[in-house]
Amino acid sequence: MAERDVLVPREIGRANQHDLKIAWQDGHTSVYPARTLRLACPCAGCVDEMTGQIVLVANSVPPDVHPLKVELVGRYAITIGWSDGHHTGIYPFDLLRKMCPCCQKQGR
Repeated sequence: MAERDVLVPREIGRANQHDLKIAWQDGHTSVYPARTLRLACPCAGCVDEMTGQIVLVANSVPPDVHPLKVELVGRYAITIGWSDGHHTGIYPFDLLRKMCPCCQKQGR
């Protein structure tokens, strides 16, 4: 399987009331805690475009934040409408795969 094929989700949905689940084409399934994903928003309002520093104040994100809507952006990313009203972040598939909690624990 080509590297780019691994980064394509087969299915995107909820793992539970709060968390997001992605089943990847290579058979791996990632479950992302909602608040962790929200705090990692890569948009210009959350990350300084010039320095790459996070400007989002973590305390401003409610502990029970959750996705209300998930939409595809082309064939390379998703955007998430959050319960705290935020909706401008674009999460590329390669970033999401790198953020996979179980892959990070295993050092992949």
